[in-house]
Amino acid sequence: MSQILDEVLAANQQYQADFGEKGALALPPARHFAILTCMDARLDPAKYAGLAEGDAHVIRNAGGRASDDAIRSLVISYKLLGTKEFFVIHHTDCGMQYFTDDIMRDLLANSLETATVDEAGWHDIGQGPGSVEAQHIAFLTFKNLEQSVVDDVQRIRQHPLVPATIPVYGYIYDVKSGQLIEVPAATIIGQVQS
Repeated sequence: MSQILDEVLAANQQYQADFGEKGALALPPARHFAILTCMDARLDPAKYAGLAEGDAHVIRNAGGRASDDAIRSLVISYKLLGTKEFFVIHHTDCGMQYFTDDIMRDLLANSLETATVDEAGWHDIGQGPGSVEAQHIAFLTFKNLEQSVVDDVQRIRQHPLVPATIPVYGYIYDVKSGQLIEVPAATIIGQVQS
């Protein structure tokens, strides 16, 4: 076994020992909201949003983007599990701002090994084979952080499966301070439509 696997399994044994009444939590989120946010390891939605287990749905992907799969999860969240509000929370210093779809596609076409980055940009240090399958993936990179929040709130708001009665809020999490900063243009777009 790997050291990481050993650590995860040991942590799970401790968690299980202290599990208590958590097995009785209801399936729907108790606080009736969902967060779409980035997978970045520096973000802990439970802490920055004051969540306990069972409180909210947290949907994470690279960049916290409103991809088809993220919207699928949000639709299930409200339609079957009663969430009433959505938050889109991107963050400062997001890795999705440091490359483009074309850079990612070129790196993957060269090799499937982990790339490196320096002041000159991204470099593929692996030996092939790579794959051209990345040509069929939209990696949803972005340059402007605020605009990415606006774009994702707008995509959710305009989706035909998302009711106009659900507010969609747009925020940026500051990785240096822990503060949630509203993106006013996103929040205006995400307001409940009458």
